[in-house]
Parts: sequence; structure tokens; C-alpha cells
Amino acid sequence: HAALLRQAFAPTQPSLISISIKMASAIRASMSVAAPRAAVRANAKATAAAKPVAPVAVKNASVIAARSAFKGISLTAARKATAPAVRTNTVCSVATENRIVPHGGELVNLMAPADSQAALIASCTKTVELSDRNACDVELLAVGGFSPLKGFCTEEEYLSVVENMSLPDGTVFGLPIVMDTSDESIAVGDKLLLEYKGEKIAIMEVTEKYLPNKPLEAKKCYGTSSLEHPGVQMISMERGKHYLAGPVTGLALPTRDFPCKTPAEVRAMLPAENVDVVAFQCRNPVHRAHYELFTRALDADNVGEGGVVLVHPTCGPTQDDDISGVVRYKTYEVLKDETQNTKVLWAYLPYSMHMAGPREAIQHMIIRKNYGCTHFIIGRDMAGSKSCLDGEDFYGAYDAQDLAKLHAPELGMQTVPSLNVVYTKEEGYVTADVAAEMKLTVEKLSGTKFRKMLRAGDDIPEWFAFKSVVKVLRENI
Repeated sequence: HAALLRQAFAPTQPSLISISIKMASAIRASMSVAAPRAAVRANAKATAAAKPVAPVAVKNASVIAARSAFKGISLTAARKATAPAVRTNTVCSVATENRIVPHGGELVNLMAPADSQAALIASCTKTVELSDRNACDVELLAVGGFSPLKGFCTEEEYLSVVENMSLPDGTVFGLPIVMDTSDESIAVGDKLLLEYKGEKIAIMEVTEKYLPNKPLEAKKCYGTSSLEHPGVQMISMERGKHYLAGPVTGLALPTRDFPCKTPAEVRAMLPAENVDVVAFQCRNPVHRAHYELFTRALDADNVGEGGVVLVHPTCGPTQDDDISGVVRYKTYEVLKDETQNTKVLWAYLPYSMHMAGPREAIQHMIIRKNYGCTHFIIGRDMAGSKSCLDGEDFYGAYDAQDLAKLHAPELGMQTVPSLNVVYTKEEGYVTADVAAEMKLTVEKLSGTKFRKMLRAGDDIPEWFAFKSVVKVLRENI
């Protein structure tokens, strides 16, 4: 399917995202409506001649059986007791130094040597102050987070990514990386000194200045041209009239309250041996259910023995009603100290969320591949968004999972669908299907009620949130 979709897309043809989602929907529609999603996944894998993946729910059921047989045994011990004796390590794309190869084959590093920076700065013709979003993009370009890009997209690259979800050479890329401006005085040939909050961050050589097709960009990348979508609002109302293209040379990384390791630094802190690294992306504080979700991901059938989780939250701009990046960072730090889990690594990403649903899931996978991850957890309605008027979802619950699974082979990565874990009085956290099958009592607490309790100073159930995280939230919001 991926090979067919890649062939010679014309501007008049449907977008890659719509075709991919329709294809996945057709597969689901061909099966009984009552069929569980585990069967859908098994059918899709059988079609692709891949080894069937045992649903993690089966493991959870066996874990509960083990706990029943051995009263008092912990959930972790039960998992180990029911784990297979031998597991096969994941085969991913060719690795260098026991690491997955960066996207495009090379980890880009655009940082200039210190002894050449004075001359580079002196050659600049204009100074531009970066927005929060642009500063994130400049940083990720400079350190290789957006490898193989070495600068902001040319018009050809921009249109290719918008229409085909790939660079002109066919390399998959989720969203275009652009530098916007409304400054009519900037011209091709200018060298821009890019500053952010008083710091000299980078230099950009302007090779093109073009008018973007924003309606097309909105429709193809976000699946809608409606201003009810926050990403469409951003490109239509926040970005400038023109887009600039050209190579970027890094001078320094922005000074942030949350330190962001570069891809090279994150790769260096990963286990020395060639083990699976499962990335978990989030833009909210981590609560108990999230923690269960990403720690259980290591039990997935396609994750090799000895794998680790990289919790890699985005701390840049997101939706207006999200908790600020600085406060989120504080919650992650206290949680890291509280849990002290050697199988869970932490790093922070200077990325600006677009809420682009399926397209953004692809972008996140590419970035995490550059940071050394072999697997990526795809949540329900990942990077999804609702209408600011009627609250309707712009994407289906599984659209991001479907598109990510379709393109995972091209990216040399594997996806790990996020489990729907619930808290029960009898067994603690289990998957929802196990809870239903065993008729367990499920405890629920909505996000809205949680926020009301937080503001009112009410006690938050420990099954829902970590005490250390709650304390930080109460002190900062």
C-alpha cells in the first residue's frame, strides 16, 4: 500500500492522508461491526504478511490469573511470571553504532564552530526576532531533530510535503518546516541574524521568498480549512504573508527553563547495546494512567527484551488552553524523581504542536527516529483537536494509528498502539477489555472534574494522579 501511495501524486489527486485513512477505514468496514479492534489489527498484519501480534490484553488477563494464583504478588512480578521465556528482538532499519539510522541516513548538525561565529554574524544584513514557534523550529533544524532538512523548506519542498507528505526525493515528511514573515524589505540574498529573547540563535541565508498556498496547506496537512481548527488559525492568522527558504547555521541554543538535549545527546544516553527504545510523546502532565500505559508498552509483543521507554514530552507552544511548558516540565521532573524507574528515560523536546492529527503523528515519529527511538506509542486521536465552536473532533480516534502503521515500514520504525487502561477497585490498573470481561468495578474521574478539584483544593485520588505532580500543579496554576 505504501509503495502504491508514493507513486506520482498529481496536485489534483486526493491527499495522501485522506487516501490512507479511507484505505484503513475500508479494511475495518469489511469486517463485522462487532469485531474487536484486535481482530482488525491481526487482519491488517496478516494482509501485510507480518507475524501476528498477540494483543497485550491477553497478557493482562494472564497477569491477573497469576495474581489470583499467587496472592500478594505484585503486578510487576506477575508480568514477569507470565512473560515468555524467549523473546525476539525487533529488527529495525540499519543502525550505526548500535543505533537506528537517522531519517534520511544522516544526523544533521548545523551548529557553527565558536571561532567562526563572529565573522558569520558580521556578514548578516538584517536581524529578525523569532517567535516562540519559530525558535523551536530553528533549534530542531540546527541540532538535527528535523533531519534530513538543513534549512527552511523551499517552495518545491513545501508543496511536495503539503501535497504528498514527502520531500521531492520521496523521503516521508509529515509537515512543512517554514519561516514566515510579513517584512516586505527582506529579499533573496539577505543574511538574517535570528535572535530569540535577546540571544543570537542562528543565521539564515534567504534563497527564496514565496507566497504559500495556505488554503491548500490547511486542507492537506490539517484535513480542514476551517478556522475552528487551532492549526488552521495558526497558519492563517498568526503566520506572516510570505515564507522564506534557505539554509540555517546555528550559533547557540535558546536558553530555556526546560533543558532540551540534542538528538546526539539523547542517543548517547540510551543503552549501549542494540535494544529497542520506545518513545512516548505527550503535551500534558503525566498521570497514573499515562504511566501505566508507557511502562506496559515494554510488554508489547514487538518490543524486544531489555527495551526502555523514552518519555519525550513537547515543551514548546501547544493549544491555548494547555498547561504551559514550564509547568509541565516541573511535573515531569518531580515524577522522574518519585518513580526512579531505570527502564524509563526522560528528555524534553523544543517542539511547537500543530494539532494536525495523523500528519503530526508521522512528524513525531520522524523526530523520535532522529533521537534514536525504534518504536513509537500512538495514542487514541493523537495530536487531535476539537472545533472551538461545537467541540466536534476533527479526526477519528484511530486515524493517527492507521496512518502511522501504514508508513512505519518506510520510516524503519514500529508502532505500539496505546492501551486503554482503566483503574478498578479489585485489580488496580488493567485494560478496559479485561475489566469488562471480568466484570470489575471501574473508577472514573474526568479531566474537567479533576481540574475543578485541583482548583478547589479537594483531595485527588492517588489512583488518578501522583501526589508530587498534584503539588506542582496546585502551586503553579
